[in-house]
Amino acid sequence: MSGATRSQIYANRGPVVKYAIFSQPLTSTPLSLDNRGVKAFKPHLQELPSYPYQKSEAPIKLDQNESPYDLPLELKKRVLQRLQELNFNRYPDLHAEEVRQRLAAFLDWPAEGLVVAPGSNLLIQILAQAAEQVLDTAPSFPHYAFSARVASTPYRAIPLGADFALPLEALLEALEAGPGVLFLPNPHAPTARLFAEEEIQYLAEKAAQTGWLLVLDEAYHQFAGSDYLPLARTNPHVALLRTFSKAWGLGGIRAGYLVAAPEVCQVVQNFVPPFGLPAHTAQVLLTVLESPTYVQSIVQTLVTEREKLLRALQTHPTWQAYPSQTNFILLRTPDAEAAYQGLLRQGILVRRQDRYPGLEGCIRVSVGTPEENRRFLQAAFALAEVSHA
Repeated sequence: MSGATRSQIYANRGPVVKYAIFSQPLTSTPLSLDNRGVKAFKPHLQELPSYPYQKSEAPIKLDQNESPYDLPLELKKRVLQRLQELNFNRYPDLHAEEVRQRLAAFLDWPAEGLVVAPGSNLLIQILAQAAEQVLDTAPSFPHYAFSARVASTPYRAIPLGADFALPLEALLEALEAGPGVLFLPNPHAPTARLFAEEEIQYLAEKAAQTGWLLVLDEAYHQFAGSDYLPLARTNPHVALLRTFSKAWGLGGIRAGYLVAAPEVCQVVQNFVPPFGLPAHTAQVLLTVLESPTYVQSIVQTLVTEREKLLRALQTHPTWQAYPSQTNFILLRTPDAEAAYQGLLRQGILVRRQDRYPGLEGCIRVSVGTPEENRRFLQAAFALAEVSHA
């Protein structure tokens, strides 16, 4: 039927179709939006770049700041038991009510001050869409800027200072022009730096004075021992983003949450699609929230490994390792492409960061298992020997 027209097909359906609506020949050749003349989308969306990630394969994967440790087997068994008892034909909770109640007990925080979503990236998009304007630092987690641009929300980024210091005075001045949402990862990504509590307090106070919302992205807070829940309790202009992807070891589950004042959460929740947290995701979260003690032991292991890596990398002849309060280390090399490819040839996948402002020559390596870290160091110092040969 490759040469048939739509009118011929409709005619074969019987007397119900009397007139042909289309007469052009059917074709299996894909047509671009330009060819079709589709004008349905907002013009600015046509020019947006995709999220800066390209999947690569390697025996040792140290590129996405995931936990190198899977969920403990005993907890996996309990998850599978829950899934066996789950009615797959039924919708999940409207707004993840059961998970929110369990999370509220875990955090000692009211459930109406929590929004749970399939990944904190969705919450970032919602906050950027709802915001009057978005304020950011540069470099920073790219999803803040991307979300603002998707939503066509005015966006501004203030460069970090020397050694990635927080540009406090410039941020305080920017908060005079508002209101809006200030995204600040703390510990910071991609620099791994933890900003001083006094600096965060200044920003929180200014946000309260000017009507801004200071969103502290605490994706890595367990690795720094930091916790801004006390600040959020006393200041409704402070909200926290957290994830189950890092310390909890649940990157494949895709779950994150917002901790904020109830009035903030009410606005954000309205953007989350109803029944938005899948039932199977909820069962995993309920299981780990019942038995969260495994997280601390994994965090301690990774922090110990991080410090070993940092000490070793301080002696690297050509690479500079920056201090880290996360589960990754930022490294400045003479040539990021050469470092990346050299490691990849030895079976180790890391992440290039040199496309971001101020990160020329930089790569990022996640903290892995002791064996993975040993292999990484071996490869890193082997590259130095080759470059000096």
